[in-house]
Formats: sequence, C-alpha cells, structure tokens
Amino acid sequence: MPETDPLPQQQPWPVRALRWAFFNLWVRFLVLFVLGLNVRHRERLPQQGPAIVVANHNSHLDTLVLMTLLPRRLLGRVRPVAAMDYFLRNRALAWFARRIVGILPLQRGRPRRGEDPLAGIDAALDQGAVLILFPEGTRGEPEHLAGFKKGVARIAERHPRVPVIPVFLHGLGKALPRGEALLVPFFCDVFVGEDINTGEPGREAFMQRLETAMQALAAEGRFPAWE
Repeated sequence: MPETDPLPQQQPWPVRALRWAFFNLWVRFLVLFVLGLNVRHRERLPQQGPAIVVANHNSHLDTLVLMTLLPRRLLGRVRPVAAMDYFLRNRALAWFARRIVGILPLQRGRPRRGEDPLAGIDAALDQGAVLILFPEGTRGEPEHLAGFKKGVARIAERHPRVPVIPVFLHGLGKALPRGEALLVPFFCDVFVGEDINTGEPGREAFMQRLETAMQALAAEGRFPAWE
C-alpha cells in the first residue's frame, strides 16, 4: 500500500483530543449557531467509509461545514483533499492542516516520471476514509461555479464501488470571502445529491453525471450554476 498519513483516528490521543475539541466545540458552534445554515437531503451524506464528497468551492468554510454535517462518528475518517503547496507552506500551518483538519495533501502540477499523484488518495480510500474533494481545484469567485477538473473522474474510475456524493454549497463565499479573515453571518444553503458513481463507465460519462447533478442541485435552490 502506498505510504500516506494515517487516518486522524490513528493519531496519538492528545492530537485526537485537540481535533475533537476543535470540531465539536468551536467549529460546530460556528457552523450551527453563527451561520444560518439550510441543509437539504442531509440523509444522503455518507454514513460510512470509504466514500467521496464532491463540492463546489468558494471559501475555507466549505470544508468545515461539510465536516460538521457528516456524522460525528466519521470524524476520525474524514480527509479533505487539499493543495500541498498552499497548506504545507510553513511548519505551523502544515501541522494544523494535517493533524487537526486532517487534510490529505495533493501535489498540483505535472507529476514526475513514474510518480502517481493519486497514490495517497487510493491508500486513504483503501483504509476506509471519507474524502472531501473540490474539483474546481481552487477557491473561485463567490457564488460562481468554475469548470470541474477531471481528476475526480480518474479517482472514481479507480474505485467504482466507492460512492461519490455531489454537494452544492451557496452563500459561504459571502460569509467568508477569499482573502478575508472576518466572518460575516450570512444565510447559507447546502444541497446534497445522490451517489453518481453508478451507471455508464468512463471518465466523460462520469463528468457529465457530475455536472448534471450539480446543475440540478443549484436549480433546486433556484441558484445559477455555471456562469
């Protein structure tokens, strides 16, 4: 099995305790009581791992909201996939991102010869992780969907039995816009779709299902999808 960070539930107990306190005391209070959060079809979220949650991305709040909405018993298995060059750029941020948030670092750009950039993702799913993926690749303009990168289709192709759950987020880009440090209380919406890792095989077919699902979730909330 390729080497990867252990699941958060396998960390030393002081780190697990800090992570539990961070999410269940501070983050849960922020998400459930400071933000106005409207969640549709929450029952569609994964109840066990392995699984993949795929969402649009406008704010650092996106990850925290999704991790809070997942069942508490899964916290030790949740791994947000995040850019290595951003979150590991200094020692303090790297420790917090890997040990407390539990990110699975992903190297952006062209891999070196013989290197498999998805090896860590494969290993995490084999361990029963619940991954959070943002296929836009980076935070975009608030409430504007950018095109999805096809890496998520490669992952789904490698793991055809792992459910892929689309989630459309609205409002979080205004609650904590890119480059801002202060939270602005704002009514936010979360729409959860059904598993799309079913049906016709192939990356193009998967991407079509993903985009169709996202557009349908956006339409359910009467929000514009791709600009």
